[in-house]
Amino acid sequence: MSKRFEVFLGTNSQYYFRLKAANNEIILASEGYTTKANCLNGIQSVKVHAPFDNNYHKLTASNGQYYFTLNASNYQVIGVSEMYTTDYARSNGIAAVKREAPTAPTVDLTTQ
Repeated sequence: MSKRFEVFLGTNSQYYFRLKAANNEIILASEGYTTKANCLNGIQSVKVHAPFDNNYHKLTASNGQYYFTLNASNYQVIGVSEMYTTDYARSNGIAAVKREAPTAPTVDLTTQ
């Protein structure tokens, strides 16, 4: 399969998106949205903000693993990465989001 955003309904009845790379790995995931329209707006925000380095925040979890957030211009988090074991792997994750997100199509799994 190719890169894509997937929209799905969580067990808590909230909508989420995840950005998957061509290898089917999840490279960015959202928080819950109360409506599908808001979730789709979140995807659009990722596409707009993904190309710019200053929208990424590199963080370290309490267990020592690395991750990043993608933030909108109002500083709200619009996506969170998976956990990485090295800073280098985290940097590769950011590069993947920057490369894939702007042109990734959206697949709505709530209609399937």
